[in-house]
Amino acid sequence: MTAPGGGPDAPHRPVLLRESLHYLAPARGGLFVDATLGLGGHSEAILESGGGARVLGFDRDGVAITFATGRLARFGSRFRAAHADFRDIRRVLEEAGERALSGVLADLGVSSLQFDTPGRGFGFRHDAPLDMRMDTGGVEETAAELLARLPEEEIARLIFEYGEERRSRRIARWIVERREQGRPIGTTKELADLVARAVGYKRTDRIHPATRTFQALRIAVNRELEGLGEFVETAVDLLQAGGRLVVISFHSLEDRIVKRTLRRLAGHCECDPRAPACTCGARRAVEIMTKRPVVASEAEVEENPRARSAKLRACEKL
Repeated sequence: MTAPGGGPDAPHRPVLLRESLHYLAPARGGLFVDATLGLGGHSEAILESGGGARVLGFDRDGVAITFATGRLARFGSRFRAAHADFRDIRRVLEEAGERALSGVLADLGVSSLQFDTPGRGFGFRHDAPLDMRMDTGGVEETAAELLARLPEEEIARLIFEYGEERRSRRIARWIVERREQGRPIGTTKELADLVARAVGYKRTDRIHPATRTFQALRIAVNRELEGLGEFVETAVDLLQAGGRLVVISFHSLEDRIVKRTLRRLAGHCECDPRAPACTCGARRAVEIMTKRPVVASEAEVEENPRARSAKLRACEKL
């Protein structure tokens, strides 16, 4: 993560960096996958850790790939990058001619490069087109296109489920009413102002009321929860014995999926105890290294407020 208002040239602050390195143990050497490369901070620390570790990093954002590749060029062939989604980990490994991994890191959510670039439309500190796509060259609809197309009930559902916003129906109704008046929402400021008026906003509020709606739309546009559990399972399958997986999430929906998947991979059955056989896919493949999620220290949160909601979970393959 970068400092608020920064960009690729701002001081880079990878979230939970010390804790990530502790669980990944890159000094063991071997190949590590940084499945969400971003600005390359975690990859850089892995490459600097000794032991000759190699890193294959990939990201959906072509701009991030370009920046990180330049930043890490000094490591030569020990670093390679691929423009790909983290859920494509098996395909990327096959195309790279690699197999067993020493470790996998996934730092989920929006990267600093995306959040701090006003034109990307992820936040509302700056007025910008309501885009929110992590891969601007991909096939995903923008957030504005999504709001212009979806029916009111679906908009309300997305905001409630992905944003955990209890006033989702009122917000959706206001969005659709504006659309029916021939004024569809097209910018971040328009959406933030509409949500603030719909639910009421006091300047003393600690969190802007549009925060949860923006989160929900970002998740929907980028399909962030889709296939997350499958990614965790695939990553574990690709690890060699003793290899480690570290996942950092930033909201409860992501963390819940990661937690449940790791529990199943640790052999904890989720089926009804009265069922004649297990059908949930539980198997004893990993040992969970974090009984509770690891969170940022007070010092890190003070230095980088975006670390406040970060939760790290790790496991080791048996």
